[in-house]
Amino acid sequence: MKKILLIVCLALLCQSCYVHQYTYGDGAQVGIEATKKQHNFLGGLVSGTTPDVKELANGEDNFEVTQKFTFIDYLISSLTFGIWNPTTIKVVR
Repeated sequence: MKKILLIVCLALLCQSCYVHQYTYGDGAQVGIEATKKQHNFLGGLVSGTTPDVKELANGEDNFEVTQKFTFIDYLISSLTFGIWNPTTIKVVR
């Protein structure tokens, strides 16, 4: 039982905050940011509503999108035992 508990604790501690970054057009020009949460469920197997990045960029053609699993997102995911896994999406135009 102690080995299983140790393995579970190590697995939870070894997770990292992953980051995906995409550049559209020439990238961010002005530096205005917009942030929204994407809601995933059951360990990310089921995705809720995905924010529209074009809407967050106010129709601009040049912007950067960063999708992160922040510490707060990890904390929420841990407290709900992986039932709810939010990720943070930031658009900089």
